[in-house]
Amino acid sequence: MERPRYRIALEKENFKFSAAHFTLFLDREAELLHGHNYRVRVELAGSRLDELGLLVDLDAAKRKIRALCAALDSRMLLPEPGGPLGIERREEGVEVRWRERRYLFPAEDVVFLPMVNISIELLAEHLWQALAADFRAEESGTIEEMEVAVEETAGQKCVRWGRIG
Repeated sequence: MERPRYRIALEKENFKFSAAHFTLFLDREAELLHGHNYRVRVELAGSRLDELGLLVDLDAAKRKIRALCAALDSRMLLPEPGGPLGIERREEGVEVRWRERRYLFPAEDVVFLPMVNISIELLAEHLWQALAADFRAEESGTIEEMEVAVEETAGQKCVRWGRIG
């Protein structure tokens, strides 16, 4: 007999963040500096429930997603220094150089992310990895697969899915 599968989709109004960025491309210039009102959707799946008949503690899962969104909200998103961008922390802020462009951002407005470029694909990966680490650490271990979607504009999103374990 086939084991049942359970999927819970979480797509709340407050799973969102507004942030500025620009994406680099291999064969052309970088995008102009701009922002998005990103929306996040998470699906959790597994084949067994905990002793109380739950796949996941929904309140805890929603708190995790909201916390990840809040950490990125109203920020300038930049890759960690060391990649193709010239990034320097200065007394007056964070200086970013790309070819002839130069930006200076207040340090408190910048969030450095562990990625080479700020793309929708890498944002989905970042959120997926952060949530997967939390779910792996949980004692119940009921979450086996997860999907994280990041939408940057209506009709344009990236979905990252995979096994947690």
